[in-house]
Amino acid sequence: MADGKACVTLIGAEGPMGSVVFTPGESSVKVTGEVTGLTPGKHGFHIHQFGDVSSGCASTGGHYNPAGKTHGAPEDGERHAGDLGNIEANEEGVAKIDIEDSGFKVSEIIGRAVVVHEGEDDLGAGGHELSKSTGNAGGRKCCGIIGLQSA
Repeated sequence: MADGKACVTLIGAEGPMGSVVFTPGESSVKVTGEVTGLTPGKHGFHIHQFGDVSSGCASTGGHYNPAGKTHGAPEDGERHAGDLGNIEANEEGVAKIDIEDSGFKVSEIIGRAVVVHEGEDDLGAGGHELSKSTGNAGGRKCCGIIGLQSA
């Protein structure tokens, strides 16, 4: 499959909504978008294994991790491919997304899910028992399935 653009619409049970676009570059993927309806502050932002929202965001599985690594920051060598760090919502609950990531290709994430978490991702360095697996970012606030963007 050629690496074209992909997009996802994020929907949450309590209202957060948004959209994200994945644009392939020469050696990285540009991730842009916006999420609204969040509490002010940082929120974990990840690509999850499964594009299954049959039970809401809970059925999306763990972070996309084809290499079997532990959780980390986007700039770490030891990280899940789906570890995109945090997005930060302003006082109005709006988070603007503008990330460059080289941990995956667009073609690898089609049909998977994007999840925005309730809390801040500690990037694997928080010392909590969940730090090295999930970043201890709390519950899943909103999610959606990644699909190819039509021309």
